[in-house]
Amino acid sequence: MTIGVGGSTAKAELEKIQNMTLNVKAIQPEEYQMRIQKAVSIMKATGVKSLYLNAGTNLYYFTGTKWSASERMVGALLSEDGSLEYIVPKFEEGTFKKFMQIEGNINCWEEHESPSVLFGKILQSKNINAGKIALDESAAYFLIDAITKANSNYDFENAQPITTGCRIQKSENEIAIIQQAKEITMVVQRAAARILYPGIKAETVVDFINQAHMKAGISSGSYFCIVLFADDSQYPHGVTIPQDLKDNDIVLIDTGCRLEGYLSDITRTYVYGTPTEAHMKIWNLEKAAQKAAFDAAQLGATCGSVDDAARKVIAAGGLSPDYELPGLPHRVGHGTGLDIHEHPYLVRGSATVLQEGMVVSNEPMLCIPGQFGIRHEDHFYMTANGPKWFTTPMHSIDNPFGIDVA
Repeated sequence: MTIGVGGSTAKAELEKIQNMTLNVKAIQPEEYQMRIQKAVSIMKATGVKSLYLNAGTNLYYFTGTKWSASERMVGALLSEDGSLEYIVPKFEEGTFKKFMQIEGNINCWEEHESPSVLFGKILQSKNINAGKIALDESAAYFLIDAITKANSNYDFENAQPITTGCRIQKSENEIAIIQQAKEITMVVQRAAARILYPGIKAETVVDFINQAHMKAGISSGSYFCIVLFADDSQYPHGVTIPQDLKDNDIVLIDTGCRLEGYLSDITRTYVYGTPTEAHMKIWNLEKAAQKAAFDAAQLGATCGSVDDAARKVIAAGGLSPDYELPGLPHRVGHGTGLDIHEHPYLVRGSATVLQEGMVVSNEPMLCIPGQFGIRHEDHFYMTANGPKWFTTPMHSIDNPFGIDVA
């Protein structure tokens, strides 16, 4: 039997888990101000007069204001002088003030009025009558379309070089929050492995993982959870009707949580019972490919070269060097922060250079059609001395969690 898998109950495991969030330090107003100043410096260097931040991740990142995007425009204009002008429906003004973390003027529009016209009036009030305006890359098309049509005297462009230019390198506090989120999810992963038994349903494991995240201090529970058994594991993002666990099945669990806005995302793959030779071969090849990617991820290296390093190992193991199956059908990794997938991406051809503070996943999943899939997913961040794991990669197929049995 695989070490650390099976032999316990959901009740026993939940009783062991304690609140792990008590010493987490939230992002402080000073850090939001530093982010704003960095954005302003990029704006000035590129000639952008104002930056529109739409409700959602970018508004939250720069201002600390948690507000979900909807059919009504809610956002902020950040001008090159560093000032913020919020755009809010009039009936939401009182609520918005309670969520607002960084001070700025609140400009309201009534239900029968056009927020896109108000957008232009705000710019004019700042003496910005022409020039380059950057629009949040995550804003819905209907917003972009309305803004550009109502304000034809401006040159609009994608804000991503500014937003990503700030968000792609994490601060020490961001990394500390992500580290704690990872540690919480690893506790949950180990606990989930211990509750397995033949016949358990995938949804039962999903429910347990959600409860375990809550027990660890994440009130919202799991941000996401994928539990796959046997040949279901060949499908990276799951199946419509998951099968129940049987002896000697592959188990793939991919889950994470949100802590102070930041996300964990960890996948563990192992066998409930005794692995076959095919299981062992692909499991070890996956481990080697993950290590090759990590070793290649040095400061100054391109993200594309990290993807190349993993595929070289996979090809040497007899699988496809490209995206065909059997092999690795997707990129090696993605950035993670306030969004589960964000820049940078470890993908073929990417010229993005790895720099200190970048956070990325390392998950060169191997899919064997009609049989199974193996995904080891850990994240690392770039330090002044190179890459550093948030979580220790899987140990071996017989002892995936590296439990000391001496």
